[in-house]
Amino acid sequence: MRIRERYELIFVNATAPDTEDVVVVHRTDSSGPGGHPVYADDTGIVRAEISDRDEVRMIASGGHQVHAAAVSARPVS
Repeated sequence: MRIRERYELIFVNATAPDTEDVVVVHRTDSSGPGGHPVYADDTGIVRAEISDRDEVRMIASGGHQVHAAAVSARPVS
């Protein structure tokens, strides 16, 4: 399976399901706890491990972060 260089992370607002926030992340040199690549936005604040099946595991980049329950990944070509 080819490792993708970039993804869009889609955060769905639970109180307004028709509302999405999209953040573009790029592959880093790190691997997450599941052994899959870690992706980060340009600020390094938004970090996620994304599996080869596009499963997302958010990774805290600082204290007191609370991640959205509904996050999905969409490959960017």
